[in-house]
Amino acid sequence: MTPSTSITVGNWQGLLGQGAAPRELECLLAIAGGASGKEAARALGISENGVKKRMMALGTKWGMTKRTALVAEAFRRGIISPAATALALLMAIHGMIGDDQMLKVRRGGNSGERKIETRVATRRAECALAAA
Repeated sequence: MTPSTSITVGNWQGLLGQGAAPRELECLLAIAGGASGKEAARALGISENGVKKRMMALGTKWGMTKRTALVAEAFRRGIISPAATALALLMAIHGMIGDDQMLKVRRGGNSGERKIETRVATRRAECALAAA
């Protein structure tokens, strides 16, 4: 999603040109983010009635009346998605590149992990003897 073809509101991204007007998409993304009608209106700088009308217009286009159904339908159609999806995709692609610096396991040379594991094993053995 490029900035010219997508809108981001909160933690959600939406695609333009997929059957929803830009303002309808903004309202839908705000609602998908968990905002009430009043909160969405405040965040978008419009009236609460404006949010209701935009959601009603989108519901008329898609044949739905409930906001939750609109969000679910938009998610099913791939019009909206959590913005974290883009971050996960970026991380997956970065991992596929095979950058050796990212794949190195760095551990201290003083075998600190081994000492801790030995202490834990010793303590378990002591507890088992005390319980017996």
